Amino acid sequence: MNEIKRGTVEMTAAMLISGTIGWFVLMSGQAVTGVVFWRCLFGALTLLVVCAAMGLLRPGILTLKTFSIAVAGGIAIVLNWLLLFAAYSHASISIATTVYNTQPFMLLGLGALFLGERITFTKLFWLGLAFAGMIIIVEGKPAEAVGAGSYAIGILLSLGAAFFYALAAIAAKWLKGTPPHLIALIQVSTGILMLVPFTNFSATPHDVGGWSILVTMGIVHTGLMYVLLYGAIQKLPTHLTGALSFVYPIAAIVVDRFAFGHVLGAAQIIGAIIILAAAASMNLGWTIPLPRNRNDHLSKGTAE
Repeated sequence: MNEIKRGTVEMTAAMLISGTIGWFVLMSGQAVTGVVFWRCLFGALTLLVVCAAMGLLRPGILTLKTFSIAVAGGIAIVLNWLLLFAAYSHASISIATTVYNTQPFMLLGLGALFLGERITFTKLFWLGLAFAGMIIIVEGKPAEAVGAGSYAIGILLSLGAAFFYALAAIAAKWLKGTPPHLIALIQVSTGILMLVPFTNFSATPHDVGGWSILVTMGIVHTGLMYVLLYGAIQKLPTHLTGALSFVYPIAAIVVDRFAFGHVLGAAQIIGAIIILAAAASMNLGWTIPLPRNRNDHLSKGTAE
């Protein structure tokens, strides 16, 4: 198997794993803070083994500055998980995941603010299209959510999650050259310290099934997923990584449909397609052909 095919398999597997996490969160029966704490704990144990096997725990790999940035990114990624997981019970896994995929546009704004990246007309066009899709989703709320405010809360939580994911991505850009598995270990370790005071240890599962869900989220959805994801990113061109990342929301929608019977309404489907299409176009670098200025044509004709 060549490198591109192997990377494609790894990326697809990572996104399929990500697409099932909503089911595990809801089936765990734990408070969101508890779910994220145990995910961080079991994920840290898994990544500690991975980093040790890769020789990444030796002194001198990290400076104080890179460690501090990694911790800041960890705070952002943990807040991202808390908000996204909380959104599932308000707006369904499908809608929360779709709205969460506005994260490339959050990154666009933060990149312009902190990294001096240029915002082009094409990027603004995709941003406007995604915003239109989100408005359609908001207006297409299910009848049972009318007046309750829960649906709107779910969307706001998803947007907040996307924002903190974008902050974590900015931190990752500043950590270019730092082993990604080590960054992930620092992030989940930061999460453990953050959430210890807010975790109700008396409410932990009392059976094997409950613990198996939490352990799976740590080992599979965190440790294994990070290994597959970073391995794929190292092997694949950027456009292919961006394209395969949309396996995640599609998988989440399928899981939501068959596990919980949540069916999107017509307006929600249209809004979801618009958001995912806009985000895909952004990730793949598609451009909008602009009409050339009439004076440019006249000048060209004169020159010829």
